[in-house]
Formats: sequence, structure tokens, C-alpha cells
Amino acid sequence: MIVYGRNAVREAVRGPRSVARAWATERVADQPWLVEAGVPVSVEEGEALAQRCGSHEHQGVCAEVAPYEYADADALLAREAPLLVALDEVQDPQNLGAICRSAECAGATGVVLTRRRSAEVTAAVCKASAGAVEHLPVAQVRNLADFLGDAKRADCWVYGAEAGAETAYDQPDYSGGVVCVLGAEGRGLRPRVAAACDALVSLPLRGRIESLNVGAAAAVLLYEILQRREAA
Repeated sequence: MIVYGRNAVREAVRGPRSVARAWATERVADQPWLVEAGVPVSVEEGEALAQRCGSHEHQGVCAEVAPYEYADADALLAREAPLLVALDEVQDPQNLGAICRSAECAGATGVVLTRRRSAEVTAAVCKASAGAVEHLPVAQVRNLADFLGDAKRADCWVYGAEAGAETAYDQPDYSGGVVCVLGAEGRGLRPRVAAACDALVSLPLRGRIESLNVGAAAAVLLYEILQRREAA
């Protein structure tokens, strides 16, 4: 697997995945974070890097890394008072990457995806997450509603984000195990997934458009949950 972008490559060499080699422009090849990693580096022009990684957004560096290893969803639930983000068929790699970045920064236990009709952890997601996926466990499940049922049996509270829900996002105390569920772009939560939640919460919208981007909504909810948990 080829990852690209300075943050994505820097976190890859810092994370648990093995990095076989890297390619970089002259300007980047002598950066301390890359030199000190001990990874073999070949100097290439920017256009050659773009062809190698399939994107002009490489920022002067790309690397060959081991395939991404998904976490076990049950193991994430078994953590003490876990904070998980569950995504209901979020398909946009940029949104998935942004959500993973926010989740990692907020100290979330992990992110849970559906195996079908969902974005996977690709090079584009690594780039969009600024390398957060190297440090954040990401799991895949066959059926999200069933997973939410397992979460409740594991003493977690499940909160789904839904525009217009009667419960405001800042009303729950978010203590203990928590799963925050967000739906796909434009469609929101599927009915069975929404029904599996303990409560649906909404963000206040004071402007003229109808909703936040799912990545922005995730960031707002995660930091509200973090604030509540740290104040408890």
C-alpha cells in the first residue's frame, strides 16, 4: 500500500505499520522526521511521485507501507468506558478521514464502519486523516444495528445524530461507555440503525442551510462528549 502526504507518511513511520521504503523530492528527503526513521528514501521529481501514488496531493513524499489491519469491534467494546464512533455507510473518503482525525484528537477508543457500502482505510483516507488512522483503531462490522445491540449489552449508551431530533446534543451526560452514531452523507441514519440507538440527538442550526457536513458534526459531538466526560 502506498500512502502519501507529509502527515500521513510521518505518522506511518511513527505508527505500528512497517514501512518498506519512501520516495521524496529533494526538499523533503532530508527532513529529520524522515531521515531519523531509518527508512530507505529515493529522491524523485514531483510528477514521478504523482504517478507512483496516483495523486498530485503527495506534498513531496510517499511511502510503501504494510496493509492496514482493522481492529476487532468486540475488543473495542471490551475496553473500559469506551468512546466509539460508529458510521452508518459513510462513503466519502474525505469525510472518513476527517472523522478519524477528530476521533483520534479527542481520544476516542476507535471508529466502527460497515463492511459494505462504506469507505475503507485507503491512502486517500490516510491523507485526509493527517495520519490519525495509524494510531486510531478502526473496525469493520457486518451489520451495524446488530453491533449497536452488542454495545448496549456491553453497558454502552448509544446516541445517534439526527437532524431535528428532540434531544439536544448537550443534554446527555455521556458518562461510561458511549457509541456515537453518524449517518451517511445526505441520507442520515437508516431506520433500523436509528431504532437501535438509545436516543437521537441533534445539533442546533441557526443559519439557512439544513445540516452540517458529517465530518463537522462528528467533531462537534466528540468534543462535547469529551468535555462532559472530563467534567464528570
